[in-house]
This record gives sequence, structure tokens and C-alpha cells, in this order.
Amino acid sequence: MRKDRKETGMRAAIVGIVCNFLLAAIKIAAGGLSMLVSVVADGINNLSDCGSGLVALVSMHVSHKPADKEHPYGHRRAEYIASMIVGFLVLALAAELLITSAENIIKGTNTGAALWVYGLLALSVAVKGGMFFYYRAIGKRIGSDVLLAAAKDSGCDVLATSIVMAGLLCSNLFSFSLDAYLGVLVALFIVWEGIGIIREESSKLLGRAPDPALLDKIRTMIAEGEGVLGCHDLRLYNYGEGHMFATVHVEMDANRPVLALHEILDGLERKIAEQTGVALTAHLDPIDPGDEERTEAEKRVRGAIEGMYEGMNVHDFRLVHGAKNKVVFEVGVPFDCKEKDAEIENNVCRAVRLLGDWDIVVTVERM
Repeated sequence: MRKDRKETGMRAAIVGIVCNFLLAAIKIAAGGLSMLVSVVADGINNLSDCGSGLVALVSMHVSHKPADKEHPYGHRRAEYIASMIVGFLVLALAAELLITSAENIIKGTNTGAALWVYGLLALSVAVKGGMFFYYRAIGKRIGSDVLLAAAKDSGCDVLATSIVMAGLLCSNLFSFSLDAYLGVLVALFIVWEGIGIIREESSKLLGRAPDPALLDKIRTMIAEGEGVLGCHDLRLYNYGEGHMFATVHVEMDANRPVLALHEILDGLERKIAEQTGVALTAHLDPIDPGDEERTEAEKRVRGAIEGMYEGMNVHDFRLVHGAKNKVVFEVGVPFDCKEKDAEIENNVCRAVRLLGDWDIVVTVERM
């Protein structure tokens, strides 16, 4: 699967490079012969797309390199970086188009075009439209962000070339040319697309929140495990398409043999890896269901603090017996809660102290 993904992605990138190079050569030559600056600019746009294709090609090779000492989790995030480079290339194209359009507005150019030029531009729109659907289909099938970014770039090119055609047609039919003004609108649209690509990929590179549906599926599979009483602290780490790792705490009956519990967790890890592609590491949290004192303490603590902050929950509760009993637990608080962690901890401890003479160890975590 890994080899097929690499070969498919590199093949798509090569197709894009060839198509863009041919379009660029034809348009630049045609623009030079017909003295149409807008057609030459559109050809330069396609030439810049060859650079985007090269970026995609290199990223496909780099991202599929095996893990090594310096990169133990692989190189899949290279695709995020490559997609951001494509986004910056799109912005550079938009800036160039905006400058050219502004110059033409100032000069008041009004150049028409021969019918064969319209045929050439229409062919370009058809090719670019095909590339858009091709890139998008392959990008979705193999989960490649850089190919999906190239698809957006091709969609922008379709619009840009269409605007060039509309502007030239207006120049032929009327004494006033809309070419340059429409060029400004296209440039602003392309800026929006470029910023969108950069924002999307930088978010993934920084570590975006995982898919809630995937988290729910993993939790459901864990809950179906034999002897599982509950789970918490599920963390998912994404290192690129097909490279996801997770950790979780699984609550299980402390009275069962340790080796049996370990075997159950091993089975859950294998099952989740097979069905979701996530490499899970499960930590055992032993709980004694027969410890009525612990059960009563947890019930009282939950009743005292769970409504303190909206969306807050209590988990990983333990009662450590000794000369002076100790309660240990974690509270999950939404990221949008304005209170600082230290203040939340103080408020929780203050409420729990009213329930009994316990030592209190509480950990605040954002979720």
C-alpha cells in the first residue's frame, strides 16, 4: 500500500508537470505572436505550476522515506510543508496578476484577439479542468494534501484563463476593456485560495485536533473489550497520512490476573491498528470494583465538583488507603474555559476538602 501510494502520487505529479509545461510553451508563444500580454501572463502562470508539480513530486519521494534515527515517526509531514509551498506559489502568482492588471488599468489597454487565440484558451480551460478533477480524485484516494492543494491551484487557473477570455472578448466587442478589472478580481480570488491552503496545512503541521469520529470509534472499540470498565486520556498524534499514534488509559478490574489483563490490552491494540490504522499504546489503570469506600468517595467528589465549570469531567479517580487516605484524580476542562489551571485546581481542592480529611492530588487537563 505504501509503495502504491508513492507511485500513484508521483505519477500524478509528473502528469501535471508535463501538461503545465506544454500549456505554458503554447501560451507564451501564442501571446508573443499575437502581442497579447494577458495570454503571455497566463502562460507564465502555467510555468509556475510546473514548480508546484516539482514540489509535489519531491514531497512524494521524501514523505515515503522510511523512519530513521533523526525522524523516528517517518517523513509524512513533508507533504504538509510541500502544500504550504504550493500555497505561497499561488500567492506569488496572485501578486503578479494583480500588478499586471493594475498596470493595464493605468495604461488603458484595449487589445482584441483572433479566433484561434480563443480556441487555444478554451483548450487550456478544458485541460486545466481535467487536471483539477484528476488531482482531486487521486488526492482523495491516497490522502495526499499536496495533490489536493494542486487541485485547488488548477481550479484557480481555470478561473484565471476564463477571465482572460472574457476580457479579450469584451475588448473585441466594445471600446472599453474589462480585462484588467476582471484580472484584479481573479487575483483577489487566488489570494483567498492561497491563504486557505497555507492556513489549512500550517494547522495540520502545528498539530490540529483529531477527527472526533475516529476518537469515538476507538473509544467504542475499547469499551467492547473484555473486562474493560472505562477509559480516559485518549490522545491521538498525527504524523501524516497513515502514520497516527495514540495513547489511552484503560480502567480494568484489579482483581483479575495481571497477565490476563495485559493480553486483553494487547488484543485491543492489534484490533484497533487493523481497523483504524492507529498504533495504540494502552496503559492499564487497575480499579477494585469491590472497594465500597473508594466508590463512595468518588461519588461524593463528582457530586461536589462536576458542575463547577461547564463541560468539566472527573476521571482516573483513585483512593489510596493509609494512615491518612489520599484521593487522586484528574479533571478535564474545555480549552475555551477562561480560568487558569492553577485557579481551577485551587477551587476544586477547596470544594473537596469540605467532604473529608483527605490528602488531595488533582491534575487539571484541557480537552
